[in-house]
Amino acid sequence: MLIREKYLQQIRGFYNSDLIKILVGIRRCGKSIILKQIADELKSNYNVEEDHIIEINFEYIEFENLKDYKELNKYIKEKIIDNKMYYIFLDEIQNVEKFEYVVNSLRASLKNVSIFITGSNSKMLSEELSTELSGRYVSFNINPLSYKEFIELTKQKPDNVSVFLDYATWGGLPNRCEFKNEIDIKNYLHSVYDSIILRDIIKRLKLQDVLLFDRIMQYLLDTVGREFSAENMIKNLEKEYKKVSTETIYSYINALCKALIIRKVYRYDIHGKSVLKTLNKYYVTDLGIAQIKHYNSEFMNYVILENIVYNELINKGYEVYIGKFKNYEIDFVAKKNSETKYIQVSYMLDDEKTIEREFNVFKYIKDGNQKYLITLDQRNFSNEYVKQINVIDFLMDDNF
Repeated sequence: MLIREKYLQQIRGFYNSDLIKILVGIRRCGKSIILKQIADELKSNYNVEEDHIIEINFEYIEFENLKDYKELNKYIKEKIIDNKMYYIFLDEIQNVEKFEYVVNSLRASLKNVSIFITGSNSKMLSEELSTELSGRYVSFNINPLSYKEFIELTKQKPDNVSVFLDYATWGGLPNRCEFKNEIDIKNYLHSVYDSIILRDIIKRLKLQDVLLFDRIMQYLLDTVGREFSAENMIKNLEKEYKKVSTETIYSYINALCKALIIRKVYRYDIHGKSVLKTLNKYYVTDLGIAQIKHYNSEFMNYVILENIVYNELINKGYEVYIGKFKNYEIDFVAKKNSETKYIQVSYMLDDEKTIEREFNVFKYIKDGNQKYLITLDQRNFSNEYVKQINVIDFLMDDNF
C-alpha cells in the first residue's frame, strides 16, 4: 500500500480537532485508503484503542440499514461508552440522506469525537453542505496519484519514457495500476466513469437527457485546454444532435465540475492583477478518464502535457490561472502564499521558430516573478530570464 504522506501531513494537525474533516475527490482516487491510513496511524503511533475507532463504509451492504440518518446517529452513540476520544470514519457518506444532520449533531452533543468523512459527488461541494456545516469543517481535496506517487506505487524508474507515457495515457487512479493490458485498464476506467455519471450526476441531479450530457462531456474532453465557448458548443451540437440552450449547457458543465471530472480554470490579467470570469478553460482531473472518452486524434499531441502540468501544480498546492497580458497568453499563472510563477508548456522545442515563439511569450512580463518553460526536451535552453525544465524533473521535484 502506498502511504500518501502528502495528504496525511495536511490532515494530521486536525486529528483531535472538533472540526469535521471532509476528504473530497473523484471516485476511486484513494480517499478510502487515506481514511484507513489515518486509522492505522492512530492505532500504531497514538495508541488509540481499536474500540475507539468507528469505521463505516456506506458502499458495504452490512451498513445498508445505517443509510437512515437516525439509525446512523443511534448506532454511533451506542458505541461511545466513556469519555476518551472516539475517532469516527464515515466513508462515502453522500449515500446517507441528511448525513449532515448526523455529523452536526454528534459534533454538537459530544465533546470526545473526531469525525472524518469522505465523498465523491456534488453533494460534498454544494452550497447546501457549506450552509449546514458552516464554520464547522475543514476540507481536503484528494487527487489521483501524482506522477511521483505513481512511480512509488509501481516501483518503476521515473525517467523511463515508456513509464511516463503510460501515466500520461492511463492516468493516476490507483486501482488501474493493478491491470497490465490495455483492455483491462479500459474496462476498469469505463466502470469508474459510468459510476460517476450514474451515481454522482444523473441520479442526484435527475438529468433527463443522458445522450445530451454525454455529447457535452465529449465536446469538453475534445477541447481540453482551449478557451471555452458556449456558442461554439451550441453550433457543434446543432450539427449532429439538436438545439440546446446556453443555460442547459452550463448546468451540465457545472455538474461535471461538481463530480470532479473536470476543473474550470479562470484567466488572470497579469497587467491588471485581477481574475477574469470569461473565456475560461477546462482541464480533466484524470487523464485515464479522458483517454477512454475523447475522439480527438490530436489529443496526445497538444494537450496531455499541459494537462499533466496543470494537475501537478494543483497537487503542489498552487492556485492556477491562465495568464493574459495584452494580446498574449501564458499557459499558467501559479500562485502560492506570496509567490507567483509564470509557466509555459511546450511538447518539444524542435526548431528555432518554436524556441523563439515559446520564449518570446515571457519578454513582455516585466514584474520580476519567476518564469519557467516546461517541455519533454532533454536539452536545456534556459536563459537569464527563463528557466527551462524537463517535465519529469518538474513532476519529481517536491520543492518547485
